Amino acid sequence: QVQLVESGGGLVQAGGSLRLSCVASGSTFSINYIGWYRQAPGNQRELVATISGGGSTNYGDSVKGRFTISRDNVVNIVYLQMNNLKPEDSAVYYCNAVSLTQDYWGQGTQVTVSS
Repeated sequence: QVQLVESGGGLVQAGGSLRLSCVASGSTFSINYIGWYRQAPGNQRELVATISGGGSTNYGDSVKGRFTISRDNVVNIVYLQMNNLKPEDSAVYYCNAVSLTQDYWGQGTQVTVSS
């Protein structure tokens, strides 16, 4: 089992920055990919960014060039640096970890961007 705890969300003005953190614990050796998804009210959950154990990254089209995902394998933390935030980035951001057999999700952290 893997447990994921997100932090770092909050209220920020458009153009500002936030950094989200996701702490993974438990069977972290089983994780192949870890990353972030987001869901705004009335919308489907969408990909923000993922990173593999080898460091390969993948980003959703709407965040490319503004968000950066990174991971510290020593302390099992994944970061999402979000720059030049826009009101449409407002959502609950969820940490996700994928092993060979299972998907794990955190509880989410709210990000609100005011115009």
